[in-house]
Amino acid sequence: MLAKSNIKDKPQKPEDVFNPDNNSAIIIKDLVKQFEDVTAVNGLNLEIKKGELFGLLGPNGAGKTTTINVLCGLLKPTKGTAIVGGYDVRKNLKKVKELIGVCPQEPAVFKFLNARENIELFGNLHAMPKKKIKERTDKLLELLDLTEASKRKTKGYSGGMRRKLNMIIALISDPEIAFLDEPTVGMDPRVRRSTWEFIGSLKNQNKTVILTTHYIEEAEALSDRVGIIDYGELIALGPPKELMEKYESKNLEEVFMKITGRRIVEGI
Repeated sequence: MLAKSNIKDKPQKPEDVFNPDNNSAIIIKDLVKQFEDVTAVNGLNLEIKKGELFGLLGPNGAGKTTTINVLCGLLKPTKGTAIVGGYDVRKNLKKVKELIGVCPQEPAVFKFLNARENIELFGNLHAMPKKKIKERTDKLLELLDLTEASKRKTKGYSGGMRRKLNMIIALISDPEIAFLDEPTVGMDPRVRRSTWEFIGSLKNQNKTVILTTHYIEEAEALSDRVGIIDYGELIALGPPKELMEKYESKNLEEVFMKITGRRIVEGI
């Protein structure tokens, strides 16, 4: 279950915590999100740099997806706020949405359309020029090895293929900031590894990527930094190697076990 509602006024002001500059892609300030008698996010402060691949980890119910939903404008904060791409999610949500791409946990795919039709649909929703839609579609289908299957209706796709298509849809508008929420769930090990390479390549395009995953080895391999949250609060932050050294652990999963007391796939 989620943490019981217990919001405390913090003595620090956001401006005392952060020194934002032009390198900041996301700044989260004293963020709180309540649902009736529980607090999913409890006073979260975090800064993510432009071009950073940031892994957001935590057990089920820790507040990861809620945090992402606030950053994407799907949920309104109860207290605090977040600055995404220089815009306050409370005041300039339209501008925020122009900068981001979101790959949700559940694939947003129309099963009776083929891959190209799905991608074109979302490209048109972004009001992209048709030429750019085609160029981006061809490129992303090739990178994620879906070109050959792109004219088949997606109802016959495997779970892994749907997730790759979901990622293409999230990236079709060439967003500055990409939220990838459990993008490789259901993929076999070979496909997952090739998808890791694709996710890692987004850094070379100067994109900021926020990755949530239940595969801790994925976060360890890909992330510049990871943040571990539990009961809606940030409990560890830093590059994977530094966290492993700090907690005298052989890998990031061992760090996770030491500071949360349970495996990431277990609920709370």
